Amino acid sequence: MLEVIGVRFKKAGKIYYFDPNGFAMELYDYVIVETVRGIEYGQVVLIDKKVDEEDVVLPLKKVIRIADEQDQLTVERNEQYAQDALEICEEKIDKHELEMKLIEVDYTFDRNKIIFYFTADGRIDFRNLVKDLAAQFKTRIELRQIGVRDEAKMLGGIGPCGRMLCCSTFLGDFEPVSIKMAKDQNLSLNPSKISGLCGRLMCCLKYENDQYEEAKRDLPDIGDYVETPYGKGKVVGLNILEKLVQIEILELERVVDYTIDEMMEQGIITTQATE
Repeated sequence: MLEVIGVRFKKAGKIYYFDPNGFAMELYDYVIVETVRGIEYGQVVLIDKKVDEEDVVLPLKKVIRIADEQDQLTVERNEQYAQDALEICEEKIDKHELEMKLIEVDYTFDRNKIIFYFTADGRIDFRNLVKDLAAQFKTRIELRQIGVRDEAKMLGGIGPCGRMLCCSTFLGDFEPVSIKMAKDQNLSLNPSKISGLCGRLMCCLKYENDQYEEAKRDLPDIGDYVETPYGKGKVVGLNILEKLVQIEILELERVVDYTIDEMMEQGIITTQATE
């Protein structure tokens, strides 16, 4: 087992593991570390964590030092430089008439590289743009195309629920979300109701999905036929969280609600699967 710390470089960003290198750090301290992008400034969000060697990429990068006030000033200057670089890059995109949308610009802490994040509908030939930017800034240039979910994470905003976007406030990683999750939760399949600002299915559909899947295991499917004390019935509705089953009694031509416990007590069982 290895003792590591977890560091974030952006709010709600992915957590990366580093060797604490003997430094005594507290939660939420800022540190200077070496990454594949170069020297970076990040915040400690996990301490005293033990991980298996198979779960990390070895050799583990080490913390260079605990950040001080001067480092904070450097970060603030870099943010201003990045804002200036964004404006310059937008002008050059217009000059080259490229069909791309610039989203964000990042300087590495040591200013050895500038990363330009953009969205586009397809592949973009930005070789001439890179040459112009390299001549302008006299440093390494990286243009990175991102998807619509990453764009929403970077820009932020207010979701349909009225709260700030989950991806921009606390979600470190995106998890797969499927339309089946919306169906299992009996939600309207109207795209405007289940899509986020990014246009993709809302991340929050994933939050309760495990509970719905567990609850459904004890319940029949809609369309199943069952035998009840009143005769043959058909499952026409489910309240999954309350474990309620709506059964249409065919002979009585009315719908009766049963809890899963009542179904077990009365011996109501599925006799025929969905037709």
